[in-house]
Amino acid sequence: MGKKITLEVPDSLEMDEKELMMMLAAHLYGDGKLSMGHAAEIAGVSKRTLMENLGKYGVPVYNYGAEGMKNELREP
Repeated sequence: MGKKITLEVPDSLEMDEKELMMMLAAHLYGDGKLSMGHAAEIAGVSKRTLMENLGKYGVPVYNYGAEGMKNELREP
């Protein structure tokens, strides 16, 4: 189980919760902090939908070496 946080976002961002979670998940995936599957879970979308949205945030779909690829392929 993970931590639950509350975040107050300025109205000037004009971003709803779903978009904010997608951006957070994309960047955590891009930084190598989350696998594709875990990032998709956080964003509340399928892996495919996450992959389709990564470009919006400047995050490459495949950004890891051979070991990371092995781990990604093992994940359900």
